[in-house]
Amino acid sequence: MRLRPRSIRARDTLVAAVLAAMAFGLVAVGMDLVLRASTENRLLQETQLAGRRISAMVRDGTLVGQVPDETGGRVLIQVVAPGGNVLGATKAAARYPRLSQTWPPPDQRVQDMVQCPGDPRLPRCMVVEAIRVDTSPESVVVYAARQLPGYLVNGLLEAGLAAAVLALTAAAAWITWRIVGRTLRPVEQIRLQLAEISATDLSRRVPQPPGQDEIAELARTANGTLDRLERAVTRQRQFASDASHELRTPLAGLRANLEDAAMHPDDTDMRQAIRSALRDIDRLQTIVTDLLLLARIGTGGAAQETIDLAELAAAELARRSSRLEVTSDLAPDVRVRGVRMQLERLLGNLLDNAERYAASRVHVEVARRGTTALLRVTDDGSGIPDVDRERIFERFTRLDSARSRGAGGTGLGLAIAREIAQAHGGSLRVEDWPRGARFALRMPLDPGRPAETESGPPAERGRP
Repeated sequence: MRLRPRSIRARDTLVAAVLAAMAFGLVAVGMDLVLRASTENRLLQETQLAGRRISAMVRDGTLVGQVPDETGGRVLIQVVAPGGNVLGATKAAARYPRLSQTWPPPDQRVQDMVQCPGDPRLPRCMVVEAIRVDTSPESVVVYAARQLPGYLVNGLLEAGLAAAVLALTAAAAWITWRIVGRTLRPVEQIRLQLAEISATDLSRRVPQPPGQDEIAELARTANGTLDRLERAVTRQRQFASDASHELRTPLAGLRANLEDAAMHPDDTDMRQAIRSALRDIDRLQTIVTDLLLLARIGTGGAAQETIDLAELAAAELARRSSRLEVTSDLAPDVRVRGVRMQLERLLGNLLDNAERYAASRVHVEVARRGTTALLRVTDDGSGIPDVDRERIFERFTRLDSARSRGAGGTGLGLAIAREIAQAHGGSLRVEDWPRGARFALRMPLDPGRPAETESGPPAERGRP
């Protein structure tokens, strides 16, 4: 069974606490060793100085009477005969039995050690230096000893260091808990907001913290995903609404005609009824095709390629036969990145609209404006009032009798054209023009091609 905390905050805190305990533990062990070694060395130096001074006095024969004490009782000094009898001692060492059982051999006259004798009459732990005065068998040994501080003997140093490690580990864990909690607070807010967002309300967005860190990027990505989801749901709802609204009338007419022919076959011109039914079916098929195209635009999956707008426009004009005078001014090498089929449909819809409402002439222009590709389709028809220049891009919008359904089309052509333009990062709008209507498509040039000097006709031209 895995006993791992479920919370990221708890896991990070646990990991930080373990790492802190290991790091501080190693530091504490090092400090313990350093403090012990430095203290023992300091005490040993004082002990050696006092012991060797007495050893020199014994060797020179200048030691008479009680062993002198120049350390104020800090260093215990004894002179011991080969049999173990204490021949002399400082006043502080006189009350102790023999300080050490170590007897240096002739070839190693001086020995330093830390010893903790089991004799309760002696200090618990001491640094001791044993000095054999000479190499003769009858040589005496001078013992100099200094008692270790209590905190090195009774474990107080280790306890203090352990307490410091625990305190520092707890502080590191608390700091990690606070920092991780503060860092993850926006994530919790994002989670709560996402939990409250449902399919019935996709307009809400998660809070986006400032900065460029991972959490800010997560919030931006989540909001971008919600934007795309909202657009997809809106497109789906729009499709259902448009389909139910626009298909109802032709379906009802088709059903009425067919029921009338079925109920009164002798009074019905069957050929005329069939031709009328086929026209209604063609219209229904066109509407459904356009609605499906609107639903697919911008959803991704279509392969993009580099397209020369001049070549695209020339090919589209070559395929058409029109009663109108169609002119063009196509600047070469104006390339964009996009889906060819969709851009062909956009241009075709603009030309259909222009030919439907033009009085006598249609003009197509392709030009470069800095880093932007420009495509204009202009007609000399009745024009579009300023207040209606956005309405015409709405689905199934009709303005007046001059632009009514009787003129043909499904009422989706301009809506499809704008959707395609926006899906390619461009824009489609109606520009001011003295007579008729001018539709202008602007798209970013293919980034893989270097920008060139501005070409094509100037922004203000004469009538096409």
